Amino acid sequence: MDIISNPTQVEIKKAAQALKEGHLVAFPTETVYGLGADATNEKAVSRVYSVKGRPFEHPLIVHISSINQLSNWAIDIPEYALKLATEFWPGPVTLILKRSHLAKDFITGGQNYVAIRVPDNPIALALLENFENKHSSGIVAPSANRFGAVSPTSAIAVMAELGDHLSNSDLILDGGNCSVGIESTIIDATTEYPRIIRPGAVTSELIAKHTSLIVGFDYSKSQIRASGLLKSHYSPKAKLSLKYPVNPGDGFIAMENIPTPLGAIRLAAPKTTEQYAKELYAALRSGDERSLKHVIAIEPIGAGVAEAIRDRLGKASSK
Repeated sequence: MDIISNPTQVEIKKAAQALKEGHLVAFPTETVYGLGADATNEKAVSRVYSVKGRPFEHPLIVHISSINQLSNWAIDIPEYALKLATEFWPGPVTLILKRSHLAKDFITGGQNYVAIRVPDNPIALALLENFENKHSSGIVAPSANRFGAVSPTSAIAVMAELGDHLSNSDLILDGGNCSVGIESTIIDATTEYPRIIRPGAVTSELIAKHTSLIVGFDYSKSQIRASGLLKSHYSPKAKLSLKYPVNPGDGFIAMENIPTPLGAIRLAAPKTTEQYAKELYAALRSGDERSLKHVIAIEPIGAGVAEAIRDRLGKASSK
């Protein structure tokens, strides 16, 4: 497959055509790189599952170019969901809604709900707009890695993860490193009030500040299957621990103000929780590239995106 760096509009149009023809296109979003396929093409979507090694009952997120496309994929949309979409799209928020006839079982995992978002990345949006103009559809785009592994935040990471599984007709659009670095906040919008079932960069505090909506946070009791809700996920090859001791030769990830233990290999020293989120997956991948057997990550404290980081670290350390 070809890697296209800083794709032009002409190259993005070719990528949209490749999707229309049933091929796969990995592309950057602000969160992580996604492995894209035509959301209405069952054969193409089946290849996404195969390339990732993902269980077929595990639903996918449909990516669209704007809120104007939402009613194509969802019905009975609550007023609060429209408010969330208006405020946070494009951006790292996924809404789970009742599905329309367009959202088939092969993307919803057989559920009567569909997950939808508008990514905040110029390459992703240009690809979506071109594809929708050609095909009046959306693009499913789970993270472009093998199922359960560390999500990719660069095109190089996509190639390392999936290069042996993609065909010569598939494409990788290289847009540099992702700006957020962890997956989107998933909000269940199928009930009377919104509930966060996967934390992300858009937090309940941020939602309350911008919309005055009170958002619940209860993923442990969710009856809806969605991306990233399994107990073990986002896992590096190294054994990841979240507490001391740290032995010589171990990888170490912690906020900048926490000193590196004697003999440990510093993989990341972020100054802020936002930087921690942006660097986390690259740091875990760096540990694997160095063939480290053990990595210790000290979780950031506090609310906001720190909560999402703790969620990812907890799952990554559960394998």
